[in-house]
Amino acid sequence: MQIWILQKWKLLLKYSSLFLHNNPFKQTNLSFFVNPQEYYSQKEVQQELLRQAQDKECQAWFKDVRGRRPEVAYQPGDIYDLIRQGMTSFHISEEQWHDPLVLKPGMQKKELDNLRKGWNLILDLDSKELSFSFITGELLVEALKFHNIKHYSLKYSGNHGLHIGIPFEAFPKEVNGIPIKDYFPDGVRIIASYLKDMIKEHLTARLLEKSTIDEACAKAQKTREEALKDGIFNPFSLVDIDSVLVSSRHLYRAAYSINEKSGLVSIPLKNIQDFDKEQAKPENVKVKLKFLDREETVKGEARRLLMQAFDWAVKKQTFLPQEGPVPRVYSLPSTAIQEKHFPPCIKLLLDGIEDGKKRAVFVFINFLTNLGWNLDQIEAYLNDWNKKNKEPLREGYVSSQINWHKRQQKNVLPANCDNPAYYPALNVCRPDEMCKMIKNPVNYSLRKSRLEEYTNKIKRGKKKEKTKT
Repeated sequence: MQIWILQKWKLLLKYSSLFLHNNPFKQTNLSFFVNPQEYYSQKEVQQELLRQAQDKECQAWFKDVRGRRPEVAYQPGDIYDLIRQGMTSFHISEEQWHDPLVLKPGMQKKELDNLRKGWNLILDLDSKELSFSFITGELLVEALKFHNIKHYSLKYSGNHGLHIGIPFEAFPKEVNGIPIKDYFPDGVRIIASYLKDMIKEHLTARLLEKSTIDEACAKAQKTREEALKDGIFNPFSLVDIDSVLVSSRHLYRAAYSINEKSGLVSIPLKNIQDFDKEQAKPENVKVKLKFLDREETVKGEARRLLMQAFDWAVKKQTFLPQEGPVPRVYSLPSTAIQEKHFPPCIKLLLDGIEDGKKRAVFVFINFLTNLGWNLDQIEAYLNDWNKKNKEPLREGYVSSQINWHKRQQKNVLPANCDNPAYYPALNVCRPDEMCKMIKNPVNYSLRKSRLEEYTNKIKRGKKKEKTKT
């Protein structure tokens, strides 16, 4: 009898190991044995994915493989075909398009504006400590209520984060004579930055209410140095609300889509406080709530939020497309300035980092273009850099950011040295003597390059005088 049980146990282990080896969710909790196709076969799930996909660019993921872009889903059969092909998750665009299939890499902003019907505001909160994301979400919800917004949407991301959404219909049709549909991505960035500024002090108090700084850092898997700037705690070093990197054709995980990393479902929430991870297990998911329900949206409800965010941006001298301060124009160096002239922060980023890689790409592209590098050089350079990272960015990310920059009409400086969301937050701010004299990494390299050129000129002059004598 014991031999029979032992044989059965070995057989069970054999097939369990085979399942885990081939299962895209092998890194998740071992209690997750739901087949994605079995979950997506539910008609209610398919109908909700289809509803969200209307007027959107879509993309299906198949484990580690990304599906084609642009993709659309107009009919129930479109969703069913993706499920039959082995879809593990479904992603949709923040923007609404007249014809998503016309989209292609390298399109100019004017072309995108003509094709865009609108955009939804999506605030993406993420922290290694899920409770920090939810605390931030609670404060943002209170900030929205302060602006008389009642019809917002909440969604668990499926892993460490939370999504807060406001439908396009809640915003006014135009501002200063410019259609609101053309305020993407600037509108999203400005509103997100305004709300971050609004909740910053409250978030600091909440995060440190029951934990010391060291304890909070440990939960979020950050170092004390990453969390402090000149001895002041920065709560957004522990909870990321990434607004700077929002760009056209940005996709996010649709509600009722599975997250491959956790094996949990991205489910809409009525209240943050009532969330329980058990609800997000595929076998427990019930399609009851909708994320970004246009039918319940009150038109113009978000007007006050938009206008106050724009007023705040003007006072903070943040760029606005219709009336922001005119950027300073200067000629680019005729010859690309090389790595030996880079400031300490950029050199440290080049060594590879664990967190903030997308932010680093944003910095690198703006930094290098202002030093006379062309975008093809930058793309090759950043692809080599990406290999140094412990967990490289997904293949094609650098190219997508380069393509976005190709569509821009002007160069933009990288963030200034005193911007807490960048070099201090990325833990690469290690100033030397020259850093004290500059405000932006580009100024450092230009100054150092000119200094070397001047020094070499003096040396050449002395050498000529010595030759004559």
